[in-house]
Amino acid sequence: MKVISWNLLHGQPPLPQGPNIDLGSIFSDLDFDLLGVQEVDENQPRTDGARQVEAIAQATGAKDWAYARTLIGTPGGVWRKPVENEAELQSSQSSPSYGIGMISKLPVKKWHRLELGKAWIGMPLAVGGKKGMRLLYIKDEPRVCIIAELENGFTVATTHLSFVPFVNYFQLRKIQRFMAKLPGTHLLLGDLNLGWNLPEKLTSWKTLGIKKTYPSWKPAIQFDYIMGKEELDYSQISLAKMAISDHLPLAVEIKKLGQ
Repeated sequence: MKVISWNLLHGQPPLPQGPNIDLGSIFSDLDFDLLGVQEVDENQPRTDGARQVEAIAQATGAKDWAYARTLIGTPGGVWRKPVENEAELQSSQSSPSYGIGMISKLPVKKWHRLELGKAWIGMPLAVGGKKGMRLLYIKDEPRVCIIAELENGFTVATTHLSFVPFVNYFQLRKIQRFMAKLPGTHLLLGDLNLGWNLPEKLTSWKTLGIKKTYPSWKPAIQFDYIMGKEELDYSQISLAKMAISDHLPLAVEIKKLGQ
């Protein structure tokens, strides 16, 4: 099973010096079985109203996909937390939103959405612009997790955790506790905003694939992970350099031991 995790920066180049790129064209030739994506748009003017997760699914022929809105509005601008009927796992809303997604070419038996909350405080973060990187104070956003129970016996989660220290760790542990109640061989992928392989050092889960993923133009730290709860046989996959995002994708091919 080939698995990819990628923070897409809504298809924007690493530094905003040109137009957003159609994500369908990026993914149409990408070989994967399951893809977790973060920082994706739905109905946003900045991405021409695209439903990006749905567009990736259509371009890759994946029948099973889910999109979780983490906020309604535009990140960095005016936004609010989704209300109950907006917290679904498909694209049926007309309002601009932003969130995470999972695209699977393998049949999904059941989907779950887990709310993770957000930090009360923000932090100064390095943000790319036409004049390069600059520090801006950024408020934290609501965080969620998508979990898919696959017919092949794997249960896979994807998420984008808070950038606020300690908050991201408690969100990670909440996901792991929730998944402990679910069947199957467990995987977790996403932008965990924890460097130095802390997700493995602070939990019993194992990191599958070591790679500096941020920033994409001069990688210095790993924020993006694919993790397994059980002992797994895996090999890391090299991907060609892409023209989008300030994160690099992480890809592995996974087998259960003995397969």
